Amino acid sequence: MTTLAWILLATFACGIGAALIASAFLLFGPRRRAQALPHLVSFAIGSLLGAAFLGLLPHAIDAAGLAGVHGVGLAFALGILLFFALEKAVIWRHCHTHDCEMHGDAAGGARLREAAASRLILVGDGLHNFLDGVLIGAAFLTGTDVGIVTALAVAAHELPQEVGDLAVLLHGGFSAKRAFLANLAVGVTTLAGGLAAYLALAPFAAVLPYVLAVAAGSFVYVAVADLIPGLHRRTDPGAGLGQVALILAGLALIYLSHSTLH
Repeated sequence: MTTLAWILLATFACGIGAALIASAFLLFGPRRRAQALPHLVSFAIGSLLGAAFLGLLPHAIDAAGLAGVHGVGLAFALGILLFFALEKAVIWRHCHTHDCEMHGDAAGGARLREAAASRLILVGDGLHNFLDGVLIGAAFLTGTDVGIVTALAVAAHELPQEVGDLAVLLHGGFSAKRAFLANLAVGVTTLAGGLAAYLALAPFAAVLPYVLAVAAGSFVYVAVADLIPGLHRRTDPGAGLGQVALILAGLALIYLSHSTLH
């Protein structure tokens, strides 16, 4: 397949596919959704960290060469800072559990606040999906193996995120049908991001190592700042062991995928 075909296929699977799979959770009750989500989050953490440290950064350093190593490190740090700033400004904010602090009503928030939060999550999800598409597109422009590994990591964290977003929409007053259609529509922005990367980045191969480093920084930020804190809500030893096992499983998936593709 051509590079463009890989980008379209991967972004479709990560955007539309993840939204469709996540929508299956609408068939289950809140209790079953709450039980499954932490396991998905743990697996996503491992895949994100694996993609960053086993896939994206090594390829970025290899492509940049010794002269560009410091630049790659700077881009990695700036990627973390960028996503911190976006989240701080509430431009990009995702809810990975149905009762997260920002979107929940623990502080006695009114229905108006819940409705506003449900609309905010759509804006944030659209931006995040677009950035995911850009990252996938940039990775495939570097190499098919890097692109597949990146797409796997994106898909692994998209699923729990999409489930969390659906829960926010339902909590904000959306019907199940409306939440499904809204989430599906937002998933299209992943395709747009992939196309934007292909059209804008292809003539500028020299910047790809640094784009990959920014992507790695964003993956690390999502895993460490957004996902891991939620796991600490469960403090019993059994839950902790299960979380570690699933994180290792996510790492193993990326390692095996990457080594096989090489």
